[in-house]
Amino acid sequence: MRPVARGERGNRKRCGGVAALVLLMALLSPLSLLAQGRPGPITPPPGPLPEIVPLPSNQPAQPPPAPKAHKAAHVSFPAYPIIHEPPSIPVDQVIQGFAAHESEFKYALDGYTYYKTVIVQTIDSDGQVDGEYRMTTDVSYTPSGRRYVQVTDAPVPTLKRITLTEQDIEDFRHIQPFVLTTSQLPKYNVTYVGRQKVDYLHTYVFDVAPKKIQKHQRYFKGRIWVDIHDMAIVKTDGKAVPNIITANNENLFPRFTTYRENIRGQYWFPVYTYADDILHFGIAGGGDVHMRMMIRWTRYKRFRVSVKFVGPAKAAKPHQ
Repeated sequence: MRPVARGERGNRKRCGGVAALVLLMALLSPLSLLAQGRPGPITPPPGPLPEIVPLPSNQPAQPPPAPKAHKAAHVSFPAYPIIHEPPSIPVDQVIQGFAAHESEFKYALDGYTYYKTVIVQTIDSDGQVDGEYRMTTDVSYTPSGRRYVQVTDAPVPTLKRITLTEQDIEDFRHIQPFVLTTSQLPKYNVTYVGRQKVDYLHTYVFDVAPKKIQKHQRYFKGRIWVDIHDMAIVKTDGKAVPNIITANNENLFPRFTTYRENIRGQYWFPVYTYADDILHFGIAGGGDVHMRMMIRWTRYKRFRVSVKFVGPAKAAKPHQ
């Protein structure tokens, strides 16, 4: 996200339709995401979220009922400590195992339809929303199997202090719903931290950072939690990197947390991303901008039976 220079702010409303079209193209994400079955490990954060992200008027007033274990939607769970002890099999084997599982999971996503809502807001000094971008799309398939997208809700954007960039759009597609596959693994340093209970799940905790930043490439830097039983990422916390700063421009990115839910068997899918951060702009009079971001993937439905994924052999699952 980059700041809007004072001279640009009078033109923002006229540019809103173009920005909406650009972001719509971004929402054709290669990730199809879903939600039901074994409930997710994390409940949404308490506070203002239900007020700032109402469902669009043309969608059902209530989402499908959540599983019983996920009903405490706004009650925080105990903060369990990280236990610094090794897994029962070598750490490298655990990493290779969950990366292989993530590869299979990513391949399986193409068989699903879903709704996706992206909301970006700026917050003034009184804690009130003073600008918003919002778009909901229905990503589906024709009977012949061709994917298409339909906008179901897209109010005129009112952002005045920041503007979405090409990198933000790419991050919506690939970084917020972070999937660390076998093919992506060589790009990252993955460091074992320990074990931690997250809600009712037992997880391995890893710190993840890019080994090298290549020009025009986007990366994730932060922490991931891997379910010991399913060897799947169930939570990520970090940010997209790098920030892009030149003599005349700043493109900064917020810290976010993404939660997954179990849908089918051992598969866990990103369903919810939330960020509440302050971007510190120093160029073009941007100053500090308090912003919030939310992405939700809902109403997932399997469209077709996927062809069985054939990939690297999985590592054996460690015992708890």
